[in-house]
Amino acid sequence: MPTPLRMKRINDRFREVLSLTLLNKIEDPRLTGVNVTDVKVDRELDYANIYVSAPEGQTREREVIQALNHARGFLKYELSNEIDLRVMPRLRFFWDPTPERADRIDTLLAQLREESEQADANRSEEEAEENSD
Repeated sequence: MPTPLRMKRINDRFREVLSLTLLNKIEDPRLTGVNVTDVKVDRELDYANIYVSAPEGQTREREVIQALNHARGFLKYELSNEIDLRVMPRLRFFWDPTPERADRIDTLLAQLREESEQADANRSEEEAEENSD
């Protein structure tokens, strides 16, 4: 079994190769703008769980996962050309909602900041009016 450091290197290399392949070699229009957010290869090297997202969000989830499953053979071929492993793991694709959640949190924080600034401005105006009386 590979050491934890070797597993990290394998995961990082898988992610790098898949990202470059999706960016430069895949011509499927369904896969434009798809990002590989994480890769987790199990310790026995049987499976590689690949997490992906797209800027449009979950509206494209089904389409992207289907396209990736369709291109699985090509992606596995590209990985085997770039990464030297005795056995190439089976590729499994999953949608990663993390980027969408992060965007939602950023939006909420921006709204809170705006509301806080407005409340501070209102409070300052009220204090100024009280002091002028």
